[in-house]
Amino acid sequence: MDWRRTRIKDLFGMEPGTKASAYGWVKTKRGSKAVSFVQLNDGSCFPDLQIVVDEGVIDDEVMKKITTGSSVRFDGEIVDSPGKGQSVELHASGCEVYGEADPEKYPLQKKGATLEFLREIAHLRTRGNTFGAVNRVRCRASYATHQFFADRGFGWIHTPIITASDCEGAGQMFAVSTQLEHQENGKFNLKDNDPANDFFGKPAYLTVSGQLNVETHALGLTNCYTFGPTFRAEDSHTSRHLAEFWMLEPEMAFCDIEGNMNLAEEFTQYIIKDIIENCEDDIAFFNKRIEPTLLKTLNHVAETKFERITYTEAVDMLQKANFNFEFPVEWGADLQSEHERWLTEKRIRKPVIVTDYPRDIKAFYMYQNDDGKTVRAMDVLVPGIGEMIGGSQREDRLDKLESRIEEMGLPKEAYWWYMDLRKFGSAPHAGFGLGFERMIMYLTGMKNIRDVIPFHRAAGQAEF
Repeated sequence: MDWRRTRIKDLFGMEPGTKASAYGWVKTKRGSKAVSFVQLNDGSCFPDLQIVVDEGVIDDEVMKKITTGSSVRFDGEIVDSPGKGQSVELHASGCEVYGEADPEKYPLQKKGATLEFLREIAHLRTRGNTFGAVNRVRCRASYATHQFFADRGFGWIHTPIITASDCEGAGQMFAVSTQLEHQENGKFNLKDNDPANDFFGKPAYLTVSGQLNVETHALGLTNCYTFGPTFRAEDSHTSRHLAEFWMLEPEMAFCDIEGNMNLAEEFTQYIIKDIIENCEDDIAFFNKRIEPTLLKTLNHVAETKFERITYTEAVDMLQKANFNFEFPVEWGADLQSEHERWLTEKRIRKPVIVTDYPRDIKAFYMYQNDDGKTVRAMDVLVPGIGEMIGGSQREDRLDKLESRIEEMGLPKEAYWWYMDLRKFGSAPHAGFGLGFERMIMYLTGMKNIRDVIPFHRAAGQAEF
């Protein structure tokens, strides 16, 4: 056996009469004494391959081992299929069972299972339709992300997971330490409470963002991006938050807020078009079983010019709306998800980029406008979910950056290298962040972020 073996996806493209072998896991087996039908899938595509087994072709003892969940190889011939929704099937001439699955114990049976239950068996759930499709979309979206930036001359920067600074200035961070000592009773003791004696000689954390690090490379390599895991120690149990998730963060030198908005719009539409084109069967499944307006919404966003308004204009629209919002709308307060969705779904009815937010609700690194009240921040809002992307033009003036760090009570010594970028050859630059799982939720219509990452990490949840 070799990894180059033919996949089920490839078998569907073969001409009838071709001899072939099909490897995979059994979804179902049914039939009469004269003929059996086995549905087989190897994860390479959404449709199952139907295997037709005539009586006597395969030994009865082997046939008994072919149950839901077992891994097998069928040898045979590709033939035209009379069945609805499938062009060809495999007429079996032989079979080898690699791994049996006890039908009394295998938890992923044909009967429907809730998404909550499937999270409990995340090690097996990709064998089902929903999570096989989710992972194919996630894989394709990852590939398309790298392709998008490679085609435009961006360099991929591997930013550190361990950091000594908090990019956001307010995030709950996971501490990294070697000071914990495991005791015989299963508990842990802190050997030394002095950070100076810890591994790095100072407090260290899992990163909440790679932005500050990738900025250093943009101010030397011009156009860069980082794409990797980030961490937030927030005790949140909502369907939109994880403790570990993936973040895409491009950064461009000699670029302002306008160029930043252009890139965000172009990227969003590129990814949507790529998924519609390359994951057609998976999207059709999500459109039928998960979100009936999914394909319509995706096509709308992919083909529509994004509207651009200021935060002040957005607040004015919301305050004039004849709508009973749960959260009050006032200038200076951050927009809530219900506000964002109303703007993009009810008022403007297409994707919206909101700019120039109040400085007091945004991070220290955002470029301060001349009005003294707002910064050149931007949020990309899309129908169905609200905020998809958040970004800004970065503050490239040393005096402004220093005063903002002091104003927010952040330790200047932790950002000495970041301020050096403004001392030596500072340049206008901008960038944004996109939570990758939020994008996958949008592409699939899945409602819980725990269902679009292979193994979710959240408060009290770190299985597998």
